Amino acid sequence: MNICNILTSICSYKYPNNQRLAKKFIGRGEDFLLTLVRGRTIFRTMKDESQKSIIDRISRIRESANFLIERELNSRGIEGVVPAHGVVFAYLFQQQGPVPIIFLVQKCGRAKSTVTGIVKTLERHGYIYKQASPDDGRSFHIGLTEKGWSIKSDFEEISELLIQKVFGDMSGKDKEHLVKLLAQIEKNMR
Repeated sequence: MNICNILTSICSYKYPNNQRLAKKFIGRGEDFLLTLVRGRTIFRTMKDESQKSIIDRISRIRESANFLIERELNSRGIEGVVPAHGVVFAYLFQQQGPVPIIFLVQKCGRAKSTVTGIVKTLERHGYIYKQASPDDGRSFHIGLTEKGWSIKSDFEEISELLIQKVFGDMSGKDKEHLVKLLAQIEKNMR
């Protein structure tokens, strides 16, 4: 079996129309990338992999990271938690007790309505609790429940696995350089 047959077999799994697309790329002699994400086959010619496709590349990395996190959460039987909740857990695992929700909003760097939605979801699933602020009856403090604390080791293991996958065998210097470049991109987008 040659490479064309192998690739078209992969491409036709669940999606027979992809076989035609793969043959089109191979027939033209173009190098292409094949990405399987959540059962979808994504084709890209190598010429698409330029500076102009950086946002697409960042999106694919994020989607792959989220898929890894979801897979790990499911394999550990953790329900009601999605990748977007990670920032809330990361902050609350560092706290000694309940904290004002506004501290969490500031730490996350997300809209208050987004954080409020995450808090409601995690509260509904029993990972966090809300209590009225002793200083201001209009605001709330939030903290982790026993169920919330019980997933701390899973959270740390999944985070470590994700970091290992992201950096692979990059040198320390390359890691530092990449982080600086991404920070610059984030700053540019503000």
